[in-house]
Amino acid sequence: MNTEQDSEADHKHDLHGTTANLESLYAQILENLDENPNRQGLIKTPLRAAKALEFLTSGYTQDLNKIINNAIFDENFDEMVIVKDIEFYSLCEHHILPFWGKCHVGYLPRNRIIGLSKIPRIVDMFARRLQVQERLTREIAEALQTTLNPTGVGVVMEAQHMCMMARGVEKQTSKMTTNAMRGTFREDSSTRSEFLRCIQVN
Repeated sequence: MNTEQDSEADHKHDLHGTTANLESLYAQILENLDENPNRQGLIKTPLRAAKALEFLTSGYTQDLNKIINNAIFDENFDEMVIVKDIEFYSLCEHHILPFWGKCHVGYLPRNRIIGLSKIPRIVDMFARRLQVQERLTREIAEALQTTLNPTGVGVVMEAQHMCMMARGVEKQTSKMTTNAMRGTFREDSSTRSEFLRCIQVN
């Protein structure tokens, strides 16, 4: 089966499941807005919106162990490892509006390190759900703490929220910063300070 046929088959499969249900609901939303979902500019909007929402919430169907995929390696290394400026996008569970920003992750290995690409993948897995930033930050930290059993983990997230920018108080330049510290990052102020200095959170 060629790529075009594969895509068509996937589409037909989706239309018997979640995508079809979401597509129907989005069409109803347009009707409730006194819009015509059959006009030219909107005729494919319910399907596009359904697929977009499925992608933005795809973290629900992902498994942490499969994401890591055994990419944890024994290594005689116990200095701080930091991955900074990880871009993320999520949906606020209160208004189902986007929030986005950067995530900074640090850990102190206990002679075990994780493949570099796995940390952004873990961030994405938890971000692609209906979230609040506080819980998202904690879930990333706890996943790394459980998976690696390091001496400590630190996660800092900075984000802008559409629910605050485009509605409500309408503050355009405000940012929210959250952090979750585990192990030595929480217990040792010098370790925490080194981490915060290295990521240079403003």
